[in-house]
Amino acid sequence: MTATPSGTAARPTAAANWRALGTSVRLVTTDPALLDSCNLLLARHLAEVDAACSRFREDSELVALDSAEGRPMRVSPLLAEALAVALRAAAATDGAVDPTVGSAMNAIGYDRDFRLVQEEGRPVKLTVRPVPGRRLIRLDRATGTVTVPAGVRLDLGATAKAWAADKAAETLARAAGCGVLVSLGGDTAVAGEPPAGGWRIRVQDATGPVEETPQQGPYATVGLHGGGLATSGTTARSWRSGPHTLHHILDPNTGLPTDSPWRTVSVAATTCADANAAATAALIKGTGAERWLSGLGLPARLVARDGTVVTTPGWPRGEESAAGATTETTP
Repeated sequence: MTATPSGTAARPTAAANWRALGTSVRLVTTDPALLDSCNLLLARHLAEVDAACSRFREDSELVALDSAEGRPMRVSPLLAEALAVALRAAAATDGAVDPTVGSAMNAIGYDRDFRLVQEEGRPVKLTVRPVPGRRLIRLDRATGTVTVPAGVRLDLGATAKAWAADKAAETLARAAGCGVLVSLGGDTAVAGEPPAGGWRIRVQDATGPVEETPQQGPYATVGLHGGGLATSGTTARSWRSGPHTLHHILDPNTGLPTDSPWRTVSVAATTCADANAAATAALIKGTGAERWLSGLGLPARLVARDGTVVTTPGWPRGEESAAGATTETTP
């Protein structure tokens, strides 16, 4: 998903693009004079999130939990909050999004930065094995401790970026007193006063530069006035491993990449974290996803493997375009 800012002469926007947490970062502010200071605050925030939540850093707090051997371990308020969001997402999705997939991720070869996974593509042995499950994790916010059973490894990849985007957007909007958009790998959160007509968000199969329309697949442009919008998919982070094409959306029931009828799902919600959890869960729930999302009252756009687009009530209609085409839309 790509976030495209829009504004008027009375309320211009300014943007910065870079990389952190192994993904693309886009920051947009409605006050260009505050972009640099907001960008410095965002960089600091994401560095703290990485030090707390990264599965690929030997010195991260999350990795340190691997050596606790089932003993309660004191963690920072930042990691405690990230874990609370992950556990809440697991409960809200009936376990479809589960933070105990760390060992399963390693087993399919996703045990380092994604660019290295793509480059190496080493063969792996695929074994059906359900993940341990969220109920084994004990988070005590009062004492600031976490208990993870020996042998269980956590992965916050399904929730941490969206939560970090929410936290950053709210913090920056409050500090700067202007409208702010933060997009991390397409997980987009907005806060503060939006541009006229709302933030323009282009939804597509893979995150790309805002000035370039996607080369393939359908896409849509919508207006976002608050909360968050997230897209989860099986195509953007996929790689070859021997005879297999793998991706990073795992089904906790099997510990393997989900075999979903959908290639991408986009959801809008009151927070980016909620939107991302719902979008990821929808991929795993498969054929029942549209009904599940509709029951929750969440506006969503689901793209089938053949490119067919299905939407739930509340999602703007009549805004689809094919790759290579252009569209004019009104939020």
